[in-house]
Amino acid sequence: MKKNAPKSFEEALSRLESLTQAMQGEMPLEDALAAYQEGNELVIYCQTKLAQVEQKLQVLDADGLKELNLESDE
Repeated sequence: MKKNAPKSFEEALSRLESLTQAMQGEMPLEDALAAYQEGNELVIYCQTKLAQVEQKLQVLDADGLKELNLESDE
């Protein structure tokens, strides 16, 4: 990410959602290309962050911690 790199996963995801909405409307070709390129960089950023978190969770699991089940059986 060159300019305006996101500060967090949530910020990147929010920007991706904004770009998606903008691209669904009328947009000049050059702007659409720039939005697509920015979106692609944001997707790579988000995938990298998710992979890092997954790796940390695997390390924690290997240390004896178990996966948290947020779904209630009640």
